[in-house]
Amino acid sequence: MSDQPQTSSRDEQASETTQLLRAWADGDQAALDRLTPHVYRTLRRIAGRQLQDERPGQTLQATALVHEAYLELIDVTNVNWQHRAHFFAVSAQIMRHILLDRARRRVAAKRGGAAERVNLDELPDLGGSRAQELIALEDALNALAAIDARKARVVEMRFFGGLSVEETAAVLAISPETVMRDWKFSRSWLHAELSKS
Repeated sequence: MSDQPQTSSRDEQASETTQLLRAWADGDQAALDRLTPHVYRTLRRIAGRQLQDERPGQTLQATALVHEAYLELIDVTNVNWQHRAHFFAVSAQIMRHILLDRARRRVAAKRGGAAERVNLDELPDLGGSRAQELIALEDALNALAAIDARKARVVEMRFFGGLSVEETAAVLAISPETVMRDWKFSRSWLHAELSKS
């Protein structure tokens, strides 16, 4: 029996993903080709989460959202990828902005209309259900970021990216307990902000 700890294949894959991210950041374009199969399934899960409550009949599918985000990701430069959770946090942010741009175009096409209130009790399942709700949430999140950028990042990673408490803590270099405190505060703050007339 060996005294060395056994590493799981998941840990090995995470380590390889991190190595490929760093090689890509250092300019190795071939690393990007090797990276894609490692991250595609998780990117599809993130995209599916963000699209889960889209209106019926919407045309953007998870695969198309991943591909659109991928096109933006390959143009990202000067990023020091810390680890795979950092990569997925950035990916989730890019997807959120793609959906937000689509929502703004839908609202503009309808020539305005008052923004609907978002029920924060439904926030964890909201995802992007209606264009006006997504825009209202984005505005509230921007207001939170102006007050406390870290708390806004916690919401972004947990809600939009579907990152776990531990993954969010790793990306932000804070404790899981701090993530939970920020998450609790942010939910209350966003609820109050979205409840304003």
